[in-house]
Amino acid sequence: MSHLVKANEKNPLTETRSILNSVLSYFLQPVRSLRTYDRRNLRPDLLAGATGAITLLPQAIAFSLIAELPPEMGLYAAIVGTIIGALWGSSRQMITAPTNTTSLLVLSALLNAVVPGDNQFFVVASLLALMVGALQLIMGLARLGMLVNFVSHSVIIGFASGAGVLIALQQLRPLLGLAFTSRNSLETLYNVFLHLADTHAPTAALGIGTMLIVLILRKTKPGLPAAPTGLILAGLVTFILKLDRAGVQVLGSLPGGFPPLADLSVLADLDLLAPLATGAFALAAIGLVQTAAVSRSLANHTGQRLDSNQEFVGQGLANLAVGFFSGYPAAGSFSASAVNFRAGARSPLAAIFTGLFVLAATSLLAPLAAYLPRAALAGVLVLTAYGMMDWKEIARIWRGGRGDAVIMVVTLSGTLFLKLEFAVLSGILLSFALYILRTSTPRVQAVVPDETFRHFVHRPDKPLCPQLAILNIEGDLYFGAAYHVEQAIQQYIAQHPYQRFFLLRMQNINHCDLSGVEMLENIIQQTRNRGGDVYMVHLRDAVLAVMKSSGFYDYLGADHFLSDDGAIEHLFYKVLDPAICIYESNVRVFKECQNLPRPDYPVSISRPTNARRSPVARLSPQELWRGVYNRESIPLLVLDVREPREFKRGHIPGAQSAPLLALVDRLQELPPDSRFVLVCRAGWRSLQAAHILQEKGYTRLAVLEGGMVAWEAAKLPEAVEYPHA
Repeated sequence: MSHLVKANEKNPLTETRSILNSVLSYFLQPVRSLRTYDRRNLRPDLLAGATGAITLLPQAIAFSLIAELPPEMGLYAAIVGTIIGALWGSSRQMITAPTNTTSLLVLSALLNAVVPGDNQFFVVASLLALMVGALQLIMGLARLGMLVNFVSHSVIIGFASGAGVLIALQQLRPLLGLAFTSRNSLETLYNVFLHLADTHAPTAALGIGTMLIVLILRKTKPGLPAAPTGLILAGLVTFILKLDRAGVQVLGSLPGGFPPLADLSVLADLDLLAPLATGAFALAAIGLVQTAAVSRSLANHTGQRLDSNQEFVGQGLANLAVGFFSGYPAAGSFSASAVNFRAGARSPLAAIFTGLFVLAATSLLAPLAAYLPRAALAGVLVLTAYGMMDWKEIARIWRGGRGDAVIMVVTLSGTLFLKLEFAVLSGILLSFALYILRTSTPRVQAVVPDETFRHFVHRPDKPLCPQLAILNIEGDLYFGAAYHVEQAIQQYIAQHPYQRFFLLRMQNINHCDLSGVEMLENIIQQTRNRGGDVYMVHLRDAVLAVMKSSGFYDYLGADHFLSDDGAIEHLFYKVLDPAICIYESNVRVFKECQNLPRPDYPVSISRPTNARRSPVARLSPQELWRGVYNRESIPLLVLDVREPREFKRGHIPGAQSAPLLALVDRLQELPPDSRFVLVCRAGWRSLQAAHILQEKGYTRLAVLEGGMVAWEAAKLPEAVEYPHA
């Protein structure tokens, strides 16, 4: 039968064909979208496209100025990115275009490779788009879309806030008509104050006036596109008053027509790729995270189910196309996508219409840009920068977990004082580090029943059962967390040495690997060596499957996997020792033990909470066995303080029965010069007996470590008293 392929073996040819089909399906997204298009959506999509173009056109120009690139490059990126991103993306309403954050990152990345103003500066911007697109496409085809889930929201908030400050500082110079150069944000701020007296009044009036108009329109006419209206009015004022002749800097006429192909001869210059690599990685990462955030925000309103991998492919193809057609890197735009959604867009065709309308506008309105003042665009960008700082979200993160706050502060600080690509990557690395830290240190908590005995809660103030510990493991048992969980359980055992039985609640464990299995085996072996055992409840199917396939299920025993509802009842009646409950403990933790009698000692006994802090000496079973048969000059007297019925079932040869309740009455029978070794079942009663004897002046005391449970586990001889026939 060796020539037959087993059913469970994978066929390499079938696997290869499946992978190719999966890859091909990503590129067929436009076919699927057009095939399922509802013609009733054509009119609302067309209107949404026109509305979106009104917002996107001035944004694309303004954001290109952040990157210190020609305005037409922003328009080319908006046209091509929007159309390609809509065709191959998964979101129905998202717009892919230049954004404020990516523009700032583009400038930082370009400064590592070329000098601003150089003709090569613009060509390298397109090369950067190609590099970003290639990285994003590879990540999408490799199905790495889930990686965005591991980047903390705090990275975006921290970077957006820092970028907002940098953009605002960057625009102060053109806003006020100042002339100086700066290397960083602090130097920019210093130069603004230093040259404030040189402010060009007409330029400042146009810039600040545009800001006031935009703010007033947002308050009084929220339905009107405030920024485009403010820019149009500023352009009209410049044209009518001929302010361009008075020293007001204007954009100048824009080239119209379809985006031209980029001169990509720089691809042969390998020396350019290395300095651009870090920036390309940062742009690819922040672009994908921002895109995911935009698409998810829209999906929350529409109920659309997104495909992160398809979105990665869409962003990758969009940036590749942008690079070929003389643009610079683009990403999902918060503002443009929100306008598209509010305008009633129902399908990706609305974004395609937006790109086409922007293309038409660049041809028809390009000459009018000759009078658009640079200061007016700077004013709009300052308002945009302020809007990037989400104060409510910053406050919420600050009040929340410490880890998220640290990530936000580090990313924000890095954005202000480091190279932007390093700031982004440091924030992302911190996110991964925080995720690893959280998943590798799951909490292990002891729980007890609540007042209704229906739920288990973590209540450190409530007493614990002297025999049974119930532990919640709140996290996965994989190789990174196994050691931490083992240490936590061992620490708990050390702090509660007389709890010999453990019930592990596993409902919060979604994954368990071989390292987790081996850790559990170590705990079980350690517990069984102490005369105890381990039981489990509420295992998920995937975890139980791993335990069965690894042999752990048989190692622990099928009868040790209990139902959640009947676990305590089973352990109480079939595992725990009722003598300990009755004679050793005043605590009644479970519903099943509420009606048990409580011990009534003839003297006040304060039970030690941590046996390791007790001054009473301890003997191991082996040490006691050697002492029983190798008598010293001082007589060794073994006192078994258990109940008579327990004593008769099995005791240490030569031991005397001295039940704890009657011990005080028998003190006169105990020779004062003897060395006493106190024995009970597990150790509680022997410590209590030692406390009584210490109060009466006896000092030569020791207890059997682990009691008769440890003695039996060591397989040492026992004396048994059979009833007479």
